[in-house]
This record gives sequence, structure tokens and C-alpha cells, in this order.
Amino acid sequence: MTEATRRERLRAETEREIRQAARALLVESGRDAVTLRAIARKLGITAPALYRYYDSHDALLRQLCDDICDDMATSLHAKLAAETSGQVECKVRTVCHAFRRWALAHPQEFALVFASPRDPLGADQFGSVFLRLAGPLIASNQAANHLDAEVPAVLHEDLVRFQQVLAGAVSEHGVEPAGHVLNLGKIYHVVQSWVRLYGHVALEVFGRFPFAVTNPEPMFDSMLDQMLMDIGFSEAPDVAGR
Repeated sequence: MTEATRRERLRAETEREIRQAARALLVESGRDAVTLRAIARKLGITAPALYRYYDSHDALLRQLCDDICDDMATSLHAKLAAETSGQVECKVRTVCHAFRRWALAHPQEFALVFASPRDPLGADQFGSVFLRLAGPLIASNQAANHLDAEVPAVLHEDLVRFQQVLAGAVSEHGVEPAGHVLNLGKIYHVVQSWVRLYGHVALEVFGRFPFAVTNPEPMFDSMLDQMLMDIGFSEAPDVAGR
């Protein structure tokens, strides 16, 4: 092993230790506890020494977000791999439930990743999972057409940009749907579905769910039923063991 290779390996190990310490602080005490001083104290080094590895506190938090998204994506992919029905709508249910359960089990990590401003068309890991599901779902259900007229005119420009992103994601999987399959009406419903999914989960994670609902899970299932029908499935399947 050359001296340069040894230095690179030691640097990579130190970076991992810094991120592990940051994540431990996040889980234990929340985002505000993740300070360079606290991380340095955990590792037994000085705070200025951390700047040799990360340019700023924000740079460290961005890397921590990426690590969390990697872990979440791995968890969701494992759940998807275990879903063997072959039905796209069942896969959607599986990943949505897995996302909710992951978020409830990791509230501080969820808060850091999903309560931080991000580029909505950026290539974050969960966004990629969602596109891999939404693309085949739309492309496989060509019989159901939502008219572009359903979409408020003020949203057309934004949805056209997302339409291009989604078309690219579908094409990556060897699917070339006809133009009507990815019309703006369907894109509109996909975006609405994500908003509803995220909103429900965020309310639960942040303890803001309506007080009258003692068990949010049946409401979550009902929301998924409606989402599937809105996207184009005429009848939501009765899935055992939701």
C-alpha cells in the first residue's frame, strides 16, 4: 500500500467516523445538537480539525442527508424485492407503507431530510424510488386517461418540466409509452399523490395528526385506495396484510 493510498483510506475512515458521530447526535437529540463542537467532542478532536474534511457545517449536513437517503432507499428496495405479486399497484402500496414505517421509526432523520429545502427535481434517492414506481404504473395503465384540461393552467409550466423528468425515468426501464399515457393530467395526479403521501406521514411523524384519529393507519390505507384510483386504477385491490 502506497503512502498516498494509506492517507486516502485514513481520510475516508475519519469522514465516516465524523458522519457516524453526527448521526448519533441527530438521533439522540435532534438537528440542533449536530454541531461541529459536539462532533469534535465525541471524537476527541478539535472542532477546527473538522474543516479538513468538510468545508462547513452545512456541507456535513448535506452529506448526512445523503447517507440517510441511502439507508432509506436500501430499506425500501428490500421491501419491494419481497413483494412478489407482480402487480404494480401492490408494489406502490408496499413502498408507501415502507416509507411510512421507516419515517415513524426514524423521526429525527426524517425531519432532517424532508424538512430541509431541496431541489424538487433533484436526484435524491427516494425520489428515484418514487419515479421507478410511478413511471411503470402510469405506462402500464394506458386505458385510463386523465384529460389535460383537469390541470390548472397556472401549473402547466412546472408540470411540463416534471413530465420530461418522468418520461426519462420511464425510458430508462425500456418503456416507451404513447404520448397520451404521460399527459399532464396524469402527471398532475402523480404530484398530488406524493403531496398527500408526504403530508400524511409528516403529520404523524411530527405529532400533528388530528386528535380524533387514534389509529392513523386505516386512514393511510384509505388514502392509498383513493390515490390508486386517481392515478388510473378503476378498482383498488384488496391486499392482505396491509
